[in-house]
Formats: sequence, structure tokens, C-alpha cells
Amino acid sequence: MRIQLSSAVILAALSLAACSDKAPQQNAASAASGTAPATANASLDITGAGASFPQPVYAQWATAYQGATSGKVNYQSIGSSGGVKQITSKTVNFGATDAPLSKEELDKEGLIQFPTVIGGVVPVVNIDGIEPGKLKLNGEVLANIYLGKITKWNDPAIVALNDGLKLPDANITTVFRSDGSGTTFNFVTYLSQVSPAWKEQVGAANSVKWPTSASGAAGKGNEGVATYVSRVKNSIGYVEYAYAKQNNMSHVALQNKAGNFVQPSQESFAAAADADWKNAPGFQLILTNQGTDQAWPIAAATFILVHKKADDAAKAKAVLSFFDWAYKNGDDAATKLDYVPLPTSVKDLIREEWKQVTDANGAAVY
Repeated sequence: MRIQLSSAVILAALSLAACSDKAPQQNAASAASGTAPATANASLDITGAGASFPQPVYAQWATAYQGATSGKVNYQSIGSSGGVKQITSKTVNFGATDAPLSKEELDKEGLIQFPTVIGGVVPVVNIDGIEPGKLKLNGEVLANIYLGKITKWNDPAIVALNDGLKLPDANITTVFRSDGSGTTFNFVTYLSQVSPAWKEQVGAANSVKWPTSASGAAGKGNEGVATYVSRVKNSIGYVEYAYAKQNNMSHVALQNKAGNFVQPSQESFAAAADADWKNAPGFQLILTNQGTDQAWPIAAATFILVHKKADDAAKAKAVLSFFDWAYKNGDDAATKLDYVPLPTSVKDLIREEWKQVTDANGAAVY
């Protein structure tokens, strides 16, 4: 039977997060520009919603930013699909997504898109005696687990990759997202790249029909999946790496496109992120299954969406001021959570993109 996490369980997961002692709805950041020129917008409250993938670093930025200024940003971790829906309906001042919109989608909705940090989606397991990074999987085996073709941990295909590792004769419980999710998008995009069967039968999207839904379990947000895997023996799920670390979860080592088994880390995420941002319309880049030797196979950028024509120019300026402050002051916080900060050259490209955000008279707001 498919199981939906209750809000109480999700909140329990959030309480484990080292970066914040509040639920996402309560995370706040200021809306002024810390090192940018002071503006009259400094005390404005702004709202954002979307991806749970970057929530840990946004919470860290929130705390530091609130301490530096009087403005606040209220960010709700509701999943990428929710973030896109809320920014297109103009119920928030910015949306957040891990599944980048195409240039055509951006133009249709009158949006610009820009990345904030790069991280990694990691498979996590709850198997007695299996320490973090000890279990090895490759893309084909991982896909076959979620396709329901591999149902026990001592399946010969898993044993063959893990010589000497004691694996139980136990059924595998798959855990996946119940909400539309950019984390899911990146996870299933990777599975589609490494498994023809997955690509044909399931495909890649923010939300998919899980082949193991009858025997698996669905959690809302990275928080929900992390909680479920932590509680259910012999389960496997996928979360952003910060959630795995904060909850002391056992991640797997993955074989990458170059044939190497690699661990999730800032270095392996960075190895996958050596990309040509300048020639990517709307900064739309997919970083999964990169071919460099040490690349983590499920690396991903996370993105912010704002309207080109601002209904409220002051709040639009406050949003850009917030992220400008984060680019200037937030790299250390991102690094401590094992995200990869953007290079200075990419941040400069983003600031140029911001010139497209205008008020009712066509003047740039920032």
C-alpha cells in the first residue's frame, strides 16, 4: 500500500535539520542587500516558495541575512512544481525549482531564471550494518530497484558490486516523492540516461508513476523522504545531500559515466558542474551523468524564477537584493552544507540577466 507522510512526520524531519529549528514556512531572511548599496526597500517583507533541495542553504542564508538587515524573506519548501505554480500565478515574489524551465516556457510566462548553488541528489539506505558510502550501486541496478525488477538486498546484481559486504535477505522498500519535485526530476532524468527500460517505461518529469508504488512509500519533500528512510528498515530513497548529512543517513557510492565509483561531496558535485553557463539560454543546464572522472552522477543546480515585468517594483528589487547579498556573503554557508557556490563569472552573468526585470515604465528595477 502506498503511504503518504503526515504533516507531523514531515515536521519531525525538519526538527532534525541542523540548519534550522523551524518549519520551512517559518524560515525567514531579510530582503535588503547586505553589501550592496542601501535602498529604501530594505525593510520590505518578501515571499518565495518551491524546491526543498536548496532549503537547508536558504535557511542558513535566512538566518545570516536577518541578522544583518531588517527586511525578511519567508520561504516555503513545497516542491519545485509548487514553486513554478505559485510564481506563475503571482502569489509569491519568487519561485524556486530544481527542474529548469526551457527558454520557451520562460518567455511564455514572462519569467527569468537563474541558478543559486549546485548540489547533488544521493540515494540513501537504511540497512543494518551498512555505513555511509559502503554500499556500491550503478545506474542500471538503481533503476532496476525502482522498476521493481530487483526486490531483495542480496540480489546477485547487488552482491556482484559489493564483494565482502554482508547484505540481508530482505525485501527492499523504495521511497519516493509524493509531490512534484525537481529532486525527482534530476533523479529520474539520471535513471532515463542510464536505463533504456526506465526511459521507455517511466521517463523523466517532476512527478512520475512509480513502478513500485504498491509496495513503496511516498514522502512529501526531501524532508519527508529522509524521515521515511530513517524509520523503515531495508529501505532506499533519494534526497539532497545536505538532508542525508543532517540526518546521519547512509548514502551509497555510485558508479559514474567514466566507470568510477564516487562518493557525494562538494568536489564530485563541482566536477559535474564544469559547464558552459554562458551559452545556456535561461541558464537551463542539466548536470546529471557527466563524463568527467570524478563527477557525481546526479549533480544538479537549483534555480530562482522571477517575473520580467514587476507588478511591485520595490519587492522585485528586494528579491534581487537578497540574492545579490547571498552571492556576496553566502558561499561559506553553502560550502559547509556541501553545496557548490557559483563561480564569480556566473554570478556576473546572472546580474546582467537581472537587468531584464523592469517596472511598469520599462526601467530596470536593480
